[in-house]
Amino acid sequence: MLPRSTAGRVLLGAGALLLGAMPVFAQPYYVELGTYALISAMLALSLQLLVGCTGLVSLGHAAFYGLAAYTVYLITPANNGVSILITLPAAVAAAGLAALIVGALSLRTRGFFFLMVTLAFGQMVFFIFHDTKLGGGTDGAFLSRPLLSILDWELPLTRRQRPIATYYLSLGLLIAMYLSLVLILRSLFGRVLEGIRVNEHRMQALGFNTYRYKLAAFVIAGLLAGVAGHMWAMHRGFVNPELIGWHRSAEALLMILMGGLTTLHGPIIGALAFTGLGEFAQLITERKLLVEGLVILFVVLALPKGLSGIGMPRWMRRSPTTDGSARAAAEARTHG
Repeated sequence: MLPRSTAGRVLLGAGALLLGAMPVFAQPYYVELGTYALISAMLALSLQLLVGCTGLVSLGHAAFYGLAAYTVYLITPANNGVSILITLPAAVAAAGLAALIVGALSLRTRGFFFLMVTLAFGQMVFFIFHDTKLGGGTDGAFLSRPLLSILDWELPLTRRQRPIATYYLSLGLLIAMYLSLVLILRSLFGRVLEGIRVNEHRMQALGFNTYRYKLAAFVIAGLLAGVAGHMWAMHRGFVNPELIGWHRSAEALLMILMGGLTTLHGPIIGALAFTGLGEFAQLITERKLLVEGLVILFVVLALPKGLSGIGMPRWMRRSPTTDGSARAAAEARTHG
Protein backbone atom coordinates (compact mmCIF):
# COMPACT_ATOMS: atom_id res chain seq x y z
CA MET A 1 0.00 0.00 0.00
CA LEU A 2 3.08 2.25 0.08
CA PRO A 3 4.99 3.79 -2.86
CA ARG A 4 7.72 1.39 -3.92
CA SER A 5 9.97 3.89 -5.65
CA THR A 6 11.65 7.20 -5.04
CA ALA A 7 9.56 8.73 -7.83
CA GLY A 8 6.35 7.79 -6.05
CA ARG A 9 7.55 9.33 -2.79
CA VAL A 10 8.62 12.48 -4.63
CA LEU A 11 5.16 12.84 -6.13
CA LEU A 12 3.59 12.55 -2.70
CA GLY A 13 6.01 15.16 -1.35
CA ALA A 14 5.21 17.49 -4.25
CA GLY A 15 1.50 17.10 -3.54
CA ALA A 16 2.05 18.03 0.11
CA LEU A 17 4.02 21.11 -0.92
CA LEU A 18 1.27 22.13 -3.33
CA LEU A 19 -1.30 21.86 -0.55
CA GLY A 20 0.99 23.87 1.70
CA ALA A 21 1.21 26.65 -0.87
CA MET A 22 -2.54 26.87 -1.54
CA PRO A 23 -3.38 29.53 1.12
CA VAL A 24 -0.81 31.83 -0.46
CA PHE A 25 -2.77 32.27 -3.69
CA ALA A 26 -6.27 30.98 -2.86
CA GLN A 27 -9.22 33.07 -1.77
CA PRO A 28 -10.45 32.71 1.85
CA TYR A 29 -13.45 30.65 0.75
CA TYR A 30 -11.22 28.05 -0.88
CA VAL A 31 -8.97 27.95 2.16
CA GLU A 32 -12.05 27.04 4.22
CA LEU A 33 -13.03 24.46 1.63
CA GLY A 34 -9.50 23.08 1.62
CA THR A 35 -9.58 22.69 5.40
CA TYR A 36 -12.81 20.73 5.12
CA ALA A 37 -11.20 18.51 2.46
CA LEU A 38 -8.18 17.85 4.69
CA ILE A 39 -10.42 16.90 7.61
CA SER A 40 -12.36 14.55 5.31
CA ALA A 41 -9.03 13.08 4.21
CA MET A 42 -8.12 12.38 7.85
CA LEU A 43 -11.42 10.55 8.37
CA ALA A 44 -11.01 8.50 5.17
CA LEU A 45 -7.37 7.72 5.97
CA SER A 46 -8.30 6.47 9.44
CA LEU A 47 -10.94 4.19 7.90
CA GLN A 48 -8.41 2.91 5.35
CA LEU A 49 -6.53 1.19 8.18
CA LEU A 50 -9.60 -1.01 8.58
CA VAL A 51 -10.84 -1.33 5.01
CA GLY A 52 -7.73 -1.43 2.85
CA CYS A 53 -5.17 -2.69 5.36
CA THR A 54 -7.16 -5.19 7.44
CA GLY A 55 -10.18 -6.02 5.27
CA LEU A 56 -12.78 -4.77 7.76
CA VAL A 57 -15.59 -2.67 6.27
CA SER A 58 -17.30 -0.53 8.91
CA LEU A 59 -20.38 1.68 8.64
CA GLY A 60 -20.05 2.98 12.18
CA HIS A 61 -16.71 4.74 11.88
CA ALA A 62 -18.29 8.19 11.91
CA ALA A 63 -19.41 7.53 15.49
CA PHE A 64 -15.83 8.08 16.68
CA TYR A 65 -15.49 11.13 14.47
CA GLY A 66 -18.66 12.75 15.80
CA LEU A 67 -18.04 11.66 19.38
CA ALA A 68 -14.69 13.47 19.34
CA ALA A 69 -16.35 16.65 18.08
CA TYR A 70 -18.99 16.43 20.80
CA THR A 71 -16.27 15.88 23.40
CA VAL A 72 -14.77 19.24 22.45
CA TYR A 73 -18.19 20.81 22.89
CA LEU A 74 -18.83 19.18 26.27
CA ILE A 75 -15.49 20.17 27.84
CA THR A 76 -15.50 23.73 26.48
CA PRO A 77 -17.11 26.37 28.71
CA ALA A 78 -19.55 28.77 27.08
CA ASN A 79 -17.87 31.78 25.47
CA ASN A 80 -14.45 30.64 26.64
CA GLY A 81 -12.15 28.60 24.41
CA VAL A 82 -9.83 25.90 25.79
CA SER A 83 -6.27 25.17 24.69
CA ILE A 84 -5.89 22.61 21.92
CA LEU A 85 -3.43 20.82 24.21
CA ILE A 86 -6.46 19.88 26.31
CA THR A 87 -9.21 19.46 23.71
CA LEU A 88 -7.24 17.34 21.23
CA PRO A 89 -6.09 14.65 23.73
CA ALA A 90 -9.56 14.58 25.32
CA ALA A 91 -11.31 14.14 21.96
CA VAL A 92 -8.89 11.43 20.84
CA ALA A 93 -9.17 9.60 24.16
CA ALA A 94 -12.98 9.61 24.01
CA ALA A 95 -12.95 8.27 20.44
CA GLY A 96 -10.36 5.62 21.31
CA LEU A 97 -12.30 4.42 24.36
CA ALA A 98 -15.49 4.15 22.31
CA ALA A 99 -13.59 2.25 19.60
CA LEU A 100 -12.25 -0.18 22.21
CA ILE A 101 -15.75 -0.95 23.51
CA VAL A 102 -17.37 -1.19 20.06
CA GLY A 103 -14.48 -3.16 18.58
CA ALA A 104 -14.35 -5.66 21.44
CA LEU A 105 -17.98 -6.59 20.72
CA SER A 106 -18.30 -6.15 16.96
CA LEU A 107 -15.09 -8.03 16.07
CA ARG A 108 -16.63 -11.22 17.40
CA THR A 109 -18.57 -11.22 14.13
CA ARG A 110 -17.32 -11.31 10.54
CA GLY A 111 -18.24 -10.16 7.07
CA PHE A 112 -21.75 -8.84 6.59
CA PHE A 113 -22.57 -9.32 10.27
CA PHE A 114 -19.59 -7.15 11.27
CA LEU A 115 -20.81 -4.47 8.88
CA MET A 116 -24.30 -4.48 10.40
CA VAL A 117 -23.07 -4.55 14.00
CA THR A 118 -20.86 -1.50 13.44
CA LEU A 119 -23.80 0.23 11.76
CA ALA A 120 -25.99 -0.59 14.77
CA PHE A 121 -23.45 0.82 17.23
CA GLY A 122 -23.05 3.94 15.11
CA GLN A 123 -26.81 4.51 15.06
CA MET A 124 -26.98 4.01 18.82
CA VAL A 125 -24.48 6.82 19.32
CA PHE A 126 -26.38 8.90 16.76
CA PHE A 127 -29.67 8.62 18.66
CA ILE A 128 -28.00 9.45 21.97
CA PHE A 129 -27.27 12.93 20.63
CA HIS A 130 -30.26 13.16 18.28
CA ASP A 131 -33.03 12.28 20.73
CA THR A 132 -31.70 13.99 23.86
CA LYS A 133 -30.75 17.54 24.78
CA LEU A 134 -27.12 16.49 25.13
CA GLY A 135 -25.22 18.59 22.62
CA GLY A 136 -28.24 20.61 21.50
CA GLY A 137 -30.37 17.71 20.28
CA THR A 138 -31.39 17.66 16.62
CA ASP A 139 -30.42 21.32 16.08
CA GLY A 140 -26.86 20.87 17.28
CA ALA A 141 -24.92 23.53 19.16
CA PHE A 142 -22.24 26.14 18.63
CA LEU A 143 -19.03 26.04 20.64
CA SER A 144 -16.00 28.20 21.32
CA ARG A 145 -13.24 26.97 19.06
CA PRO A 146 -10.13 25.49 20.73
CA LEU A 147 -7.26 27.95 21.18
CA LEU A 148 -3.78 27.61 19.78
CA SER A 149 -2.20 28.26 23.16
CA ILE A 150 0.33 26.87 25.62
CA LEU A 151 -0.21 27.67 29.30
CA ASP A 152 -0.89 31.42 29.40
CA TRP A 153 0.54 32.13 25.94
CA GLU A 154 -1.80 32.22 22.95
CA LEU A 155 -0.80 32.50 19.32
CA PRO A 156 -1.92 35.99 18.26
CA LEU A 157 -4.22 35.59 15.27
CA THR A 158 -6.55 38.00 13.57
CA ARG A 159 -9.96 36.89 12.36
CA ARG A 160 -8.56 36.53 8.85
CA GLN A 161 -5.45 34.63 9.97
CA ARG A 162 -7.26 32.01 12.04
CA PRO A 163 -8.70 30.02 9.08
CA ILE A 164 -5.21 29.87 7.57
CA ALA A 165 -3.75 28.63 10.87
CA THR A 166 -6.48 25.98 11.08
CA TYR A 167 -5.72 24.93 7.52
CA TYR A 168 -2.02 24.44 8.23
CA LEU A 169 -2.76 22.63 11.48
CA SER A 170 -5.07 20.25 9.61
CA LEU A 171 -2.44 19.70 6.93
CA GLY A 172 0.24 19.02 9.55
CA LEU A 173 -1.96 16.52 11.37
CA LEU A 174 -2.84 14.78 8.10
CA ILE A 175 0.84 14.42 7.19
CA ALA A 176 1.65 13.16 10.69
CA MET A 177 -1.22 10.66 10.43
CA TYR A 178 0.02 9.40 7.08
CA LEU A 179 3.60 8.99 8.29
CA SER A 180 2.40 7.19 11.41
CA LEU A 181 0.47 4.71 9.28
CA VAL A 182 3.53 4.23 7.08
CA LEU A 183 5.51 3.17 10.16
CA ILE A 184 2.68 0.90 11.27
CA LEU A 185 2.41 -0.84 7.90
CA ARG A 186 6.16 -1.39 7.74
CA SER A 187 6.23 -3.02 11.18
CA LEU A 188 5.45 -6.59 12.20
CA PHE A 189 2.00 -5.38 13.25
CA GLY A 190 1.32 -4.06 9.75
CA ARG A 191 2.52 -7.29 8.13
CA VAL A 192 0.13 -9.28 10.30
CA LEU A 193 -2.75 -6.97 9.33
CA GLU A 194 -1.88 -7.54 5.67
CA GLY A 195 -1.95 -11.28 6.26
CA ILE A 196 -5.33 -11.03 8.01
CA ARG A 197 -6.76 -9.09 5.08
CA VAL A 198 -5.67 -11.74 2.58
CA ASN A 199 -6.21 -14.92 4.60
CA GLU A 200 -7.08 -14.71 8.29
CA HIS A 201 -7.26 -18.48 8.77
CA ARG A 202 -3.69 -18.90 7.58
CA MET A 203 -2.50 -16.29 10.08
CA GLN A 204 -4.36 -18.11 12.86
CA ALA A 205 -2.71 -21.37 11.81
CA LEU A 206 0.66 -19.66 12.18
CA GLY A 207 -0.15 -18.84 15.78
CA PHE A 208 -1.25 -15.19 15.60
CA ASN A 209 -4.15 -14.05 17.75
CA THR A 210 -5.96 -12.27 14.93
CA TYR A 211 -8.71 -10.97 17.21
CA ARG A 212 -6.21 -8.92 19.22
CA TYR A 213 -4.55 -7.56 16.10
CA LYS A 214 -7.89 -6.54 14.60
CA LEU A 215 -8.96 -4.94 17.86
CA ALA A 216 -5.72 -2.96 18.02
CA ALA A 217 -6.26 -1.79 14.42
CA PHE A 218 -9.87 -0.87 15.25
CA VAL A 219 -8.79 1.23 18.24
CA ILE A 220 -6.02 2.98 16.29
CA ALA A 221 -8.50 3.80 13.53
CA GLY A 222 -10.89 5.20 16.14
CA LEU A 223 -8.13 7.35 17.65
CA LEU A 224 -7.27 8.77 14.24
CA ALA A 225 -10.94 9.44 13.51
CA GLY A 226 -10.98 11.35 16.80
CA VAL A 227 -8.27 13.66 15.48
CA ALA A 228 -10.45 14.40 12.44
CA GLY A 229 -13.51 14.99 14.63
CA HIS A 230 -11.59 17.42 16.83
CA MET A 231 -10.46 19.39 13.79
CA TRP A 232 -14.06 19.55 12.54
CA ALA A 233 -15.11 21.17 15.82
CA MET A 234 -12.17 23.54 15.64
CA HIS A 235 -12.85 24.41 12.01
CA ARG A 236 -16.65 24.83 12.13
CA GLY A 237 -17.27 25.70 15.77
CA PHE A 238 -20.50 23.71 15.52
CA VAL A 239 -21.63 20.14 16.21
CA ASN A 240 -24.80 18.27 15.29
CA PRO A 241 -25.92 14.62 15.07
CA GLU A 242 -25.27 14.51 11.32
CA LEU A 243 -21.58 14.10 12.15
CA ILE A 244 -22.35 10.64 13.55
CA GLY A 245 -24.85 9.44 10.95
CA TRP A 246 -24.08 6.36 8.85
CA HIS A 247 -23.95 8.47 5.69
CA ARG A 248 -20.75 10.09 7.00
CA SER A 249 -19.13 6.66 7.18
CA ALA A 250 -20.46 5.90 3.69
CA GLU A 251 -18.88 9.10 2.37
CA ALA A 252 -15.52 8.04 3.82
CA LEU A 253 -15.89 4.68 2.06
CA LEU A 254 -16.66 6.45 -1.21
CA MET A 255 -13.52 8.56 -0.79
CA ILE A 256 -11.47 5.39 -0.35
CA LEU A 257 -13.01 3.80 -3.45
CA MET A 258 -12.48 6.95 -5.52
CA GLY A 259 -8.87 7.37 -4.45
CA GLY A 260 -7.82 3.76 -4.47
CA LEU A 261 -8.41 0.87 -2.11
CA THR A 262 -4.91 -0.58 -2.52
CA THR A 263 -2.87 2.51 -1.63
CA LEU A 264 -2.42 4.43 1.61
CA HIS A 265 -2.52 7.79 -0.13
CA GLY A 266 -5.63 6.86 -2.10
CA PRO A 267 -8.10 8.08 0.57
CA ILE A 268 -6.37 11.47 0.63
CA ILE A 269 -6.69 11.85 -3.13
CA GLY A 270 -10.26 10.57 -2.95
CA ALA A 271 -11.23 13.05 -0.23
CA LEU A 272 -9.78 15.99 -2.16
CA ALA A 273 -11.50 14.82 -5.35
CA PHE A 274 -14.83 14.16 -3.60
CA THR A 275 -14.84 17.63 -2.03
CA GLY A 276 -13.91 19.25 -5.33
CA LEU A 277 -16.57 17.24 -7.13
CA GLY A 278 -19.25 18.45 -4.74
CA GLU A 279 -18.20 22.06 -5.23
CA PHE A 280 -18.10 21.69 -9.02
CA ALA A 281 -21.49 19.94 -9.14
CA GLN A 282 -23.09 22.82 -7.23
CA LEU A 283 -21.78 25.29 -9.77
CA ILE A 284 -23.15 23.56 -12.85
CA THR A 285 -26.49 22.17 -11.68
CA GLU A 286 -29.02 22.05 -8.87
CA ARG A 287 -28.94 18.26 -9.00
CA LYS A 288 -25.66 17.89 -7.16
CA LEU A 289 -26.19 14.31 -6.00
CA LEU A 290 -26.94 13.14 -9.55
CA VAL A 291 -23.63 14.49 -10.84
CA GLU A 292 -21.73 13.04 -7.89
CA GLY A 293 -23.35 9.64 -8.39
CA LEU A 294 -22.51 9.52 -12.10
CA VAL A 295 -18.88 10.50 -11.57
CA ILE A 296 -18.40 8.03 -8.70
CA LEU A 297 -20.01 5.27 -10.78
CA PHE A 298 -17.63 6.03 -13.64
CA VAL A 299 -14.57 5.99 -11.38
CA VAL A 300 -15.55 2.69 -9.75
CA LEU A 301 -16.26 0.98 -13.10
CA ALA A 302 -13.50 2.49 -15.23
CA LEU A 303 -10.70 2.86 -12.68
CA PRO A 304 -10.39 -0.32 -10.59
CA LYS A 305 -7.35 1.12 -8.79
CA GLY A 306 -9.00 4.50 -8.26
CA LEU A 307 -7.65 7.93 -9.03
CA SER A 308 -4.31 7.10 -7.42
CA GLY A 309 -3.64 4.62 -10.22
CA ILE A 310 -4.10 7.05 -13.13
CA GLY A 311 -1.01 7.56 -15.23
CA MET A 312 1.29 5.68 -12.87
CA PRO A 313 3.58 3.00 -14.31
CA ARG A 314 3.17 -0.45 -12.85
CA TRP A 315 6.51 -0.29 -11.04
CA MET A 316 5.34 2.78 -9.09
CA ARG A 317 2.38 1.14 -7.44
CA ARG A 318 1.91 -2.07 -5.48
CA SER A 319 -0.82 -4.45 -6.55
CA PRO A 320 -2.24 -7.22 -4.40
CA THR A 321 -1.03 -10.64 -5.51
CA THR A 322 -2.51 -14.05 -5.01
CA ASP A 323 0.30 -15.06 -2.68
CA GLY A 324 0.02 -11.93 -0.54
CA SER A 325 -0.93 -13.86 2.58
CA ALA A 326 2.07 -16.15 2.25
CA ARG A 327 4.42 -13.19 1.82
CA ALA A 328 2.92 -11.34 4.79
CA ALA A 329 2.97 -14.44 6.94
CA ALA A 330 6.57 -15.24 6.06
CA GLU A 331 7.69 -11.70 6.86
CA ALA A 332 5.75 -11.73 10.11
CA ARG A 333 7.36 -15.01 11.16
CA THR A 334 10.79 -13.66 10.21
CA HIS A 335 10.32 -10.52 12.33
CA GLY A 336 8.85 -12.55 15.16
